[in-house]
Amino acid sequence: MKRTDKARPFVPTEIHVGTVVDEEGAIGILTIRTTEGLLDIALDRHAAEAIVNAIGTIRSKLGAAEA
Repeated sequence: MKRTDKARPFVPTEIHVGTVVDEEGAIGILTIRTTEGLLDIALDRHAAEAIVNAIGTIRSKLGAAEA
């Protein structure tokens, strides 16, 4: 069955960052506490860059909405 209604977005209440290092290198850990619980995201360099770019896009649109 295909979902027809869109789920509400989680509302972040805290954001924490950290790193874990193993024999393959460092992995960034982004932990976001939301109104629904914790969301942990493991990021390599490419994923982190993609998120930074996505946030930049969102920020530019939010700035335009305020003007």
